[in-house]
Amino acid sequence: MSTAAGNYKLEDFENYYHVINNELSTTAEKRRGINPNTKEPLPAVPVSSPEDVNRAVAAARAAFPAWSALSQDERAEYLVKFADAIQANREAFTKLLGEEAGKPQQAASLELISTDIAIRGAAKLRLTEEKIEETDEKAITARYVPLGVGVGITPWNYPIAIGALKFSSALLAGNTFVWKPSPYTPYSALKVGELAARVFPKGVFNVLSDDGSLGPLLTAHPDVNKVSFTGSVATGKKVMQACAGTVKRLTLELGGNDAAIIYPDVDIAAVVPQIALWAFVNTGQACVAAKRIYVHEDIYDAFLAALSGHVQTALKMGKSDDPTSVLGPIQNSMQYAKLQDTYSQIAKQGWKAVPPPDLSAAAPGAGYFIPPTLIDNPPDDSRIVTEEQFGPITPLLKWFDEDDVVRRANATPYGLGGSVWSADTARAERTARRLEAGNVWVNTHLLMDPRLGFGGHKQSGIGIEAGMEGLKGWCNAQVVWVQK
Repeated sequence: MSTAAGNYKLEDFENYYHVINNELSTTAEKRRGINPNTKEPLPAVPVSSPEDVNRAVAAARAAFPAWSALSQDERAEYLVKFADAIQANREAFTKLLGEEAGKPQQAASLELISTDIAIRGAAKLRLTEEKIEETDEKAITARYVPLGVGVGITPWNYPIAIGALKFSSALLAGNTFVWKPSPYTPYSALKVGELAARVFPKGVFNVLSDDGSLGPLLTAHPDVNKVSFTGSVATGKKVMQACAGTVKRLTLELGGNDAAIIYPDVDIAAVVPQIALWAFVNTGQACVAAKRIYVHEDIYDAFLAALSGHVQTALKMGKSDDPTSVLGPIQNSMQYAKLQDTYSQIAKQGWKAVPPPDLSAAAPGAGYFIPPTLIDNPPDDSRIVTEEQFGPITPLLKWFDEDDVVRRANATPYGLGGSVWSADTARAERTARRLEAGNVWVNTHLLMDPRLGFGGHKQSGIGIEAGMEGLKGWCNAQVVWVQK
């Protein structure tokens, strides 16, 4: 196949199809997503049926022997071509992510960069066989073999990038793939599927669009070997139960309530813009955003004032097609309603909001916009502290004792990420290592590397995405014992 960019250019962004066995087709039933910037309907997308699920899984099953028989180098070449194809359409995908997910241009561009890094990074990894013993009497080898048909079920906050974490590892390991994106944001995934039909052999990569009803069919399907799910803890538990019936392998990347601990020796002017970025990234709609900010009491007032000023002046909220926008709308009406309820608690619970939010500022019909807000030192047992907000509202909390703040940071059923900020990096690292989370950072937050796995502790998930651990998660371990 030629890798010329022109062969990968998508021209039609008005018509959408599900992709089964490299064939683009539609369905009798269709639905429309909503543009969160305007609340206007988006183009119609297919509503795949149970029969479509069976066809997609059967196509993936039929493609598995030939795909798994390729070398890792050959499969990696396909992945690199796929990354090329997506990047050849980066401008169109940037616009599409704005329309379906409400992402400002910078945020959409960052998602596409993350997607590219994930795919190309996975393509560089290699599973190797380990010779445990080789003697005149016997040879013992440990190896990893692909599972078969993998399913990726992804959420609406990162419509392409989270899928890329899943399918890149699955495909390199030798599995075939069926992708079910969120019903709120199917558009980008369906167009990625169109590109996949131009790059991969038939049946290797399939994409289904639904109304929210196909998840149970995929998780219980007897010919699916693994499910990788990203979403809420409540839904993750249901996925786990469904997979138990056929003892499917599964990876769950669920919610988070990340703590950021700020020591009193930080340079406030340097740290505040970074904390603002990681607290309000994607308008707060990120599982690993900094959702609880613990600031030492010696600098608390100065830090709060600086952070509030930065949020008000540097984090402009606006529509995705405004190049000056930093924060976009909430992606969907369901999450918007949840956040409105959270904001209503400010007055009811007596929280001190900085600045006090004006929920009526946007004109009716202007989109699902909600202002970024800081909550000044609420009680530890308040809802804004114990629950994952998943929006642009973040509590700041005072601390003075290191052991106590670590205890408070760990007092949550979540364990996805956390960060510690200090001029004394050795002390910060010691503190970070005490956090009960799968990903901890010092003087930064949320950074990822395709060589490293990503996963959560406690109820934030099971298993690992990406890196060598994520790659092995798409395989069965096998021991080959040869008695000579």
